[in-house]
This record gives sequence, C-alpha cells and structure tokens, in this order.
Amino acid sequence: MNRLFKVILLLFPAIAGCDDPEKPGNTDTSGTVTIDNTLYGTTNYYAIGFNFATAEKVSSLAKPAPDLLIDLGGTLDLFILQTGAGLNGFYLQGEYSDETTAKQAFDNLKAPVVTEWDEWANPVKPDQVWIYRSADEHYAKIRIVSTFSEARTPRDYAECTFEWVYQPDGSLTFPGE
Repeated sequence: MNRLFKVILLLFPAIAGCDDPEKPGNTDTSGTVTIDNTLYGTTNYYAIGFNFATAEKVSSLAKPAPDLLIDLGGTLDLFILQTGAGLNGFYLQGEYSDETTAKQAFDNLKAPVVTEWDEWANPVKPDQVWIYRSADEHYAKIRIVSTFSEARTPRDYAECTFEWVYQPDGSLTFPGE
C-alpha cells in the first residue's frame, strides 16, 4: 500500500502537467470552427469570435480579442467577417463553384500574392477562400464551409463555419497540409 502511494505521488506531477488541447496556449494551427453573431451580457454586450493565435473562440471583450467576428450586412443573405484590429485585414483569394474545388484550392494554397487588403470579408459565401492578416502581421487562410441565417428578435442570427490554417511565424507562406 505504501509503495502504491509513493508511485501515485511520483506520477501526479507528470499527469497534472500534461497539456489539454482544448485549453489556452495550445499549439493548434489549423481546424474547423463555427462562430455566430449572438450577443451576450446585460450592460456590456459582447459576441464570441475566433482567435487564430490561441485557436479558440473568445469574447469580443477578451485580451487578446478575437481575430474574426461574423455579422449580417443588413439582409439575411449578406454575411460579413470583420476584425477588431482596426486595419484592412481580408483578401478574397477565390470563389469556387463547389466544395471539392474550394477545398482543393485551399489545400494547394501555399504562398498567396495579396494585391490589396479589404476592411471586411464581404460578402462571405460558401466555397470562398480568404486570406486574413492580423494587426501583428500574422496570417491565416480561411475556407468558408457554410453560412446560415434566420430572422430572430431582437436581432437577426448569422452563423459561419470555416476551415482555417494559421501561419504563426509571420510569413505569408503556408506549410503543406
């Protein structure tokens, strides 16, 4: 019994120190995520967006703030991705006729050439590939998988699912998948 107790004590620090991939600080640089425009709070309203560096959904009030937030541009079929970085951070790499072609273009995109950055990703539609630039000059490529909206009170609902690859080294070259 005493020996078992000692073994457990020796193993506990090793087990407790293991990283959980769902927790902040993980090293995920790609995945698929869904964000929506639901507002939370009572006096300080906030939305939940996505932060590439932490690979997490985060509050628009958080530090670091989300890189991407989704909203509607006045109608139920006009989706907009926006950033809180205060800079032009979006480039439409391409629009494709179907999911297979969009996925192939996304996977093959290694070193995009960006000619001009836009303030928003607008309009956002399935089977598009976007390049995102953060305020600290890090990049992500994004493939829009799906969008969904519906009329709701007091605010129309918007949802966007996207596949992403983040480039943490600050270059505009994406590693092979």
